[in-house]
Amino acid sequence: MAAFSIGALYSGCVARAKSLPALWLISDARNDAGLERALARLPRGSGFIYRHYHLPGPERLARFRKLRRIAMARGHVVILADSALTAREWGADGIYGAARSLWPRRAGLLHLATAHDLAELGLAIRLGADAALLSPVFPTRTHPGAPVLGAARFRLLARQSRLPVIALGGMTAKRARGLGWPRWAAIDGLS
Repeated sequence: MAAFSIGALYSGCVARAKSLPALWLISDARNDAGLERALARLPRGSGFIYRHYHLPGPERLARFRKLRRIAMARGHVVILADSALTAREWGADGIYGAARSLWPRRAGLLHLATAHDLAELGLAIRLGADAALLSPVFPTRTHPGAPVLGAARFRLLARQSRLPVIALGGMTAKRARGLGWPRWAAIDGLS
C-alpha cells in the first residue's frame, strides 16, 4: 500500500468540500418514474447520486445517460454508485459507497462515503472521502423498522466529524429545517 498523509488528505477534502452541493437526490427503483421531473425541480447545482442497483448493466447505463443529460443541463453534480473506473467511463463526477470501496482515492472524482456511526465516519476521514452520508437520521422506507440515529445523535456525530456530513434517511425539506443541518439527501423526500 502506498504511503499517504492524513493531513494532506484532510486538506484536500476541505478544499473539495467547499463546492459540495447542499441538496442531494438519490435514485432508487421506487423513485425511478419521477426522476426526470425531480431533477428538473432541484435547485441548480444540486447533487444527484445514481444507484439503480435493480437494473441490469446495459439498462442501468442507458438510464444513467438519460438522467445525466438532464442533471448536467441543470448544473448538478452527478455521482455514481459504482467503481471509479465505471464512473470515469460513464462520465460521472464521483463515486458513492462504503468508505472501503472508495479506496484508493482516484484523482478528479468526488468520493462520497456511507456512514452509520462514529467508527464509519472515522474510516471515511482516514481513507480520504470528500463527504459522508450519515444515516438513517429518521425512519425510512429503504430500511423499514431499522434503528435510527434521531436528530440529537445525528447532530452529535456530525459535529464531531472533520468531514462534511450529509443527512440521509427519512429526510424531507421540513425535517431538514427542523434538523438545522446544511446538507441533506433523500430518495422519497425529493421525488
